[in-house]
Amino acid sequence: MSILNSLSARSLAAPESGIVEVVNYARGRDNLLPLWVGEGDLPSPDFINQAAIDGLNNGETFYTWQRGIPELRQALSRYYERHFAASLPPEHFYATGSGMQAIVLAVQALTSPGDEMVYLSPTWPNIVAAIGVAGAKAVPVGIDFRDGRWDLDIDRLESAINGKTKALFINTPSNPTGWTATRDNLRDVLALARKHDLWIVADEIYALYHYAGSRAPSFLDVMEPDDKIVFANSFSKNWSMTGWRVGWLVAPPAIGQVIENLIQYSTSGVAQFMQRGAVAALDHGDGFIRENYDRALTSRDILCDALIATNRVETLKPDGALYAFLKIDGVRDSRATALDIVDKTGVGLAPGTAFGPGGELFLRACFLRNPRQIEDAADRLASYILGR
Repeated sequence: MSILNSLSARSLAAPESGIVEVVNYARGRDNLLPLWVGEGDLPSPDFINQAAIDGLNNGETFYTWQRGIPELRQALSRYYERHFAASLPPEHFYATGSGMQAIVLAVQALTSPGDEMVYLSPTWPNIVAAIGVAGAKAVPVGIDFRDGRWDLDIDRLESAINGKTKALFINTPSNPTGWTATRDNLRDVLALARKHDLWIVADEIYALYHYAGSRAPSFLDVMEPDDKIVFANSFSKNWSMTGWRVGWLVAPPAIGQVIENLIQYSTSGVAQFMQRGAVAALDHGDGFIRENYDRALTSRDILCDALIATNRVETLKPDGALYAFLKIDGVRDSRATALDIVDKTGVGLAPGTAFGPGGELFLRACFLRNPRQIEDAADRLASYILGR
């Protein structure tokens, strides 16, 4: 009997990441342009690193506040006042061991085994797996792809809700599609949640990567204080801190003890010296966010313009987030195509199969990189596409 048979069904059902499969297939090759995962090519800036180093040198290596050090929660409050015009006291904020853990904690807090959580597909695959590992059921609702753009059908979303539904997971701007909800979209989703007494888990990690010139619409713009919304976020994208694994939750103070308990029994808190780096990012990192934004905007245009010019790629420049989601003529198996592209061009893309229903015919490219690298990647991809 295989030793695997002694493991839990939920752990065995956790799928291999279709993104990581391609990464592992090609990792370490020469002349590789890795556009497969959602991170840029800039390292964390020195002012953030130095704050963490100072914390280490000051002996901040002990157990610390489970909900986050007071200075971090206060800095988050200032960040939301500055960027969202939202007056949220520090009691609304909770430090987590990555944005991924923020989502896991939200799923654990809001669902029980047998419950359902509805999400918009295609989507980042980790949310689907997190729901499944928690014992709940992830229910996809496809967003429509027409003329290179994505759109939400609110009636289709409501049709997926039933007596087992406990929450809606809404990621906007979207990974991988770039779909960005309008305020009217958010009002419609919120009206559904109120009507059916549901929670919303709002993943607004890409809110400041909105190419209309201001941050993307947020549920914070349309909600009332008593609405049941939990926001999951991360330091990874804005401040080039993917390897730090630090994130946060925004949640009603009434459920704060529950969140603290879940943190206690998973990681027992984020290292204090890492939280010092996070404080520096929030308080002094707006200029760095703008630098990342400018790189993303320039590189988005370079990549999309070059691929659209082949007349064999169906997409438009995404409204938000960091990804071009590409539908290439003739592609029927995006996993096989991603492997073939990395073999023949050295450009690493994520297969659309990794992003669930509606993504099967697409490939995702992260464009948060040096524009010269993106020009190189665009040239290689255009040659591959035209040679198919």
